[in-house]
Amino acid sequence: MVTEWTGRRMTQSERNLNTFSMLLESEGPEAALKYLNGGVPHRYTAIYRFDGELLRNVVLYDKRRQMRPEFLIAVPFKQSFCQFVLKDQVFRTNDSASDERLVGHPYRGVVVSYHSVPVMDDKGALWGTMSHFDMSSHPVADSEFELLQQAARVLSGCISRLAD
Repeated sequence: MVTEWTGRRMTQSERNLNTFSMLLESEGPEAALKYLNGGVPHRYTAIYRFDGELLRNVVLYDKRRQMRPEFLIAVPFKQSFCQFVLKDQVFRTNDSASDERLVGHPYRGVVVSYHSVPVMDDKGALWGTMSHFDMSSHPVADSEFELLQQAARVLSGCISRLAD
């Protein structure tokens, strides 16, 4: 990954929580998600918040830099993969089409790769999720998934600044 702030390729070992935190504080959540997305092959990295029966997209980074697709703005909770994050505290699938846990799910084989962690509010209640996802099959290295988990904990301290 070539970083915009140094102009040189960043090694996997250099990708860390401090850089995510610095970007979140200095440039905002979009830049921080872009950083996280730079370590994975997935097209999207996103933050969703729970809103009753819906999940609402708060921030979306798209590698292709296209407008946010309509179907990603709000997703019915019961049709989302985020329901599994609520149940299991994390959810990872490299290929939803072949994932037996998703038999009968309406987005099985549509959102193919999905790796997500919970985002808690300042009281420790589940507020939403942060995810890497794509319509193609992709793995996420364990180190990148751990960074996603750590980033979600940092994000928890500043969710009041995220747009509604």
